[in-house]
Amino acid sequence: MIYGIDPILLIASLMVASTPIMLAAIGELVVERAGVLNLGVEGMMIIGAICGFAVAVESQSPLIGFAAAAAGGAVLALLFGVLTQLLLANHVPAGLALTLLGLGMSSLIGQSYVGIKPPATADLDIPVLSDLPVIGRMLFQHDAMVYVSIALVAVVWAVLKYTRMGLVLRAVGESHDAAHSLGFKVVRIRLLAIMFGGACAGLGGAYISLIRVPQWTQGMTSGAGWIALAIVVFASWKPGRILLGAYLFGGVTVLQLNLQAAGLAIPVEYLSMSPYLITILVLVIMSARGRGRSLNAPASLGKIFHASS
Repeated sequence: MIYGIDPILLIASLMVASTPIMLAAIGELVVERAGVLNLGVEGMMIIGAICGFAVAVESQSPLIGFAAAAAGGAVLALLFGVLTQLLLANHVPAGLALTLLGLGMSSLIGQSYVGIKPPATADLDIPVLSDLPVIGRMLFQHDAMVYVSIALVAVVWAVLKYTRMGLVLRAVGESHDAAHSLGFKVVRIRLLAIMFGGACAGLGGAYISLIRVPQWTQGMTSGAGWIALAIVVFASWKPGRILLGAYLFGGVTVLQLNLQAAGLAIPVEYLSMSPYLITILVLVIMSARGRGRSLNAPASLGKIFHASS
């Protein structure tokens, strides 16, 4: 142990801390690969957090709570989709408005749930693997959503790389006009991608309120949605790198909490801001390597699509 920190527990905690960020980031990656820039991830996460928490408390079922969180995030995302894809609103202000709306709605809905504990979510007991020394404790004694998030990254990677659906989605993100001329329903594809991203963000928010911090407090996502947006850029819009980015942020977050608990002689404010400073530093380094196409950004990202007659 170093400074009283157990490395095994640190890695196990890292996987938990990275899960909500990973869920939100992989959803936003799909949205952006379709050419849509949705800055409302924070709003969708906080709506997912309160919807999942409220429904789980009322139904006493975490599974139903997560389903409600995904639905809540998808519905809020659909509002963004209507504004940007049907009413042709600018993506940036529409996304910022979505965040403000989500924060306000969650505060209103959550007033009666402060101080209530949600139903417990059991960890998976994986035969043989859970009993392995060291590795079992680190990797195979987590709740199901930890593994769902990793599986989702793998599925998105496979779909984007090997399927016609993924090819069409990438085509829409690279050139919506060319995709439209080939007969693809650009608006429909983008709306589905937006709703998928909203559902993932909702799941990430519910993970915070139901598992990581099993309670409801106003604004409890604490900027996780913005970090998810940054991780998409860090990942160069590649699903596999989402894992790396989420684990990097999760690792820094867990490490600073452990250093605080160990009583390291560093002001707590510096430790608390360290995950965000590291994220900014990584983005600066990535930007220094090149801009636009060199970072693999979809060519039509954030551009408004006008369907020709």
